Amino acid sequence: MSQFSSAPPNATRVAPPPAAPRSYPAKPTDVYLFGTCVIDLFFPEAGLDAIRLLEREGIRVHFPQAQSCCGQPAYTSGYTGEAREVARAQLGLFEKDWPVVVTSGSCAGMMRQHYLDLFRDEPQTLARVQALSERIFEFAEFLLEVCRVKLQDRGAPVKMALHTSCSARREMGTLEHGRVLLGQLDKVERVDHDHESECCGFGGTFSVRMPDISGAMVADKTRALKDTGADAVVSADCGCLLNINGAFAKQGERLQGQHIASFLWKRTGGGS
Repeated sequence: MSQFSSAPPNATRVAPPPAAPRSYPAKPTDVYLFGTCVIDLFFPEAGLDAIRLLEREGIRVHFPQAQSCCGQPAYTSGYTGEAREVARAQLGLFEKDWPVVVTSGSCAGMMRQHYLDLFRDEPQTLARVQALSERIFEFAEFLLEVCRVKLQDRGAPVKMALHTSCSARREMGTLEHGRVLLGQLDKVERVDHDHESECCGFGGTFSVRMPDISGAMVADKTRALKDTGADAVVSADCGCLLNINGAFAKQGERLQGQHIASFLWKRTGGGS
């Protein structure tokens, strides 16, 4: 998260406006999926489960093979030029006028909000970025608001805690979407945890640059999650899950978090 980054002194930032209510299109026949580098490297099954859920809704999912990072690690570390070139490489991958579904509120926030800052001095590119921005949807947001899914719970009773990333809350305004989706599952008891609105401590490069502070933050987060007595932890952001699960493992805890796409796929019979 940029507020925790140690940026070079010549870096400039234009803060994005708070997430505003948006109008949603009808369910399309085709979408792009931006899978994120963390899912690609550490949680590939979550990406596949996201595709399975979208295809079950009758949507053709297109996954441009040249996609890589959204550019957020460089951007939040103050390396604007490098971030711009990483972002530029993504722009040509989504040429058709289809929604771009992003399996992370953090990466979605980067593409929807901060690309506008990156290319503010390139008028022609900025016009493309503005058009792309309107097509960026976080995964849970897209399922609920565009697909209008109605989920049928096929799992055993479970007590579950939901972690929502800072970017999903503050940049994409998608705090409630995961809650509503999970609320459709009649055998899932969602329990709120203390520190719910606080960062898990990952923050991309922040966790590398400030490991002691990051470690203290994730210790607070995992303690709060365990104190709920939850059987499961779900998040729509695999960066957060990487940090939270790593802390759980280091603590010798059995509890491990999973991406909401995998949780929903299995709960609704997809894993059978």
